[in-house]
Amino acid sequence: MRITDVQRGGGNLGKRAVVLTADQFEDLEVLVPYFRLLEEGASVDIAAPTLDEIQGEHGYRLVPDLTIDQVRADDYDLLIIPGGSPDGAPATVRENRVAQSIARSFIEKDKPVATICHGPWLLASSNLVKGRHLTSYWHDGVPQDVAAAGGLWEDRAVVVDGNLISSRWPPDLPAFNFEMMKALRA
Repeated sequence: MRITDVQRGGGNLGKRAVVLTADQFEDLEVLVPYFRLLEEGASVDIAAPTLDEIQGEHGYRLVPDLTIDQVRADDYDLLIIPGGSPDGAPATVRENRVAQSIARSFIEKDKPVATICHGPWLLASSNLVKGRHLTSYWHDGVPQDVAAAGGLWEDRAVVVDGNLISSRWPPDLPAFNFEMMKALRA
């Protein structure tokens, strides 16, 4: 079953979101925001480097809706950058030049970008965090990479800096989703 076969919720938000991920993603950081958006009637696409099935760190599998190369940033209202194994999805996505271009487009057009855990690596690699307040997972060199790229790292459940929403890890998902939905409705 494709994840897009899931029944849509009762909301009528009418917005479109895209999740940039790859194999070895953090299951909760993809699925919890995904289902929250569906509850409100948003359309959500999962984009990965290929259309091959990908697997989360905890065993959930999904088939991407499109490749990262097929994503047109102008077609979406929200970008979600989840984390995962440091050698998995975040490392793959941060090195993808098209993913960097997509992130750049969202930031430049002041569209909401929601990132969690190791996800901020993509923003640091894209030179998009200079002077911006954000958080991330506190190990694996993520805070150091954010700081080296000029970001102002904070150890909080959720940090909002303009159109940038960031959280540290799965237990922060309630605060993350709250701020993500608030930004998407604005």
